[in-house]
Amino acid sequence: METWFFENQTGNFGIKIRIKSILFHEFSDYQEITIYDTLEFGKVLVLDKAVMFSDKNEFVYHEMLGLVPLFSHEKPERILIIGGGDGGVVRECLKNPFVKHIDLVEIDKKVVEVSKEFFPEIACKLEDDKVRVLAEDGIEFIKNISARGNEDEKYDVILVDSTDPVGPAEGLFKRDFYEAAYGALNASGIFTAQTESPFFNQNLIKDIGKIIKEIYAKSSLYCASIPVYPSGLWSFTAGSKKYDTKVINESYKDFDFGRLEKELKYYSPEIHHSSFVLPNFIKDIIK
Repeated sequence: METWFFENQTGNFGIKIRIKSILFHEFSDYQEITIYDTLEFGKVLVLDKAVMFSDKNEFVYHEMLGLVPLFSHEKPERILIIGGGDGGVVRECLKNPFVKHIDLVEIDKKVVEVSKEFFPEIACKLEDDKVRVLAEDGIEFIKNISARGNEDEKYDVILVDSTDPVGPAEGLFKRDFYEAAYGALNASGIFTAQTESPFFNQNLIKDIGKIIKEIYAKSSLYCASIPVYPSGLWSFTAGSKKYDTKVINESYKDFDFGRLEKELKYYSPEIHHSSFVLPNFIKDIIK
């Protein structure tokens, strides 16, 4: 007998994935966590019945959220990641030669625990000496950093690796959070967040793009192809106080990207630039 997982993505559209077994299922204090072993995508992490990533293509999302903003920054030494308890973005950020410290703030410590157990190749850097994992509310964490105004606490790059804008992640898509993030960045900081599907979440992308443009000196949107996400096309919105995220910073002119070829499956200098080349319908969204 065949068994399938079905994700109802929009109310009128969804995807289904044939599964071999359920490896883990539990309700944490914040959400329902399920890990499926599937025939097409390998192990899949599902939170509140929505696919977060799969073994087969997790690298796309993690590389593009982590590496595009970091390689746009001249010297990203201090990084803050909100969400992302699986550790995938941490793993990618550590590939940047300037990174000295990463704070990962994940509200649900159970996500960290199950990722270490079932996705060790993704969570492999969570124990790194440069990484501090905090089981806290990322919204309050950022607001406190911003309110204190201590320059030593501020970050070069803030990345938001969130679930969809419902439940505990809903506040990560609001203006007061984006303003607090601005205050938690240093004078040349870059903020980047995943901002859903250009096909199914046009109003959200438009609203966030407008807010980021009003707050930051420079704003941009870039895309990547991720098969298990709604429509397969995904967006990321960046705000920068100084640097142009569309280009790799000149500080990497002598950096050997070829050294990372075996580690990188999606990101490259060419992909960095081309991901900002948008089709006309997305340009219309963010006008």
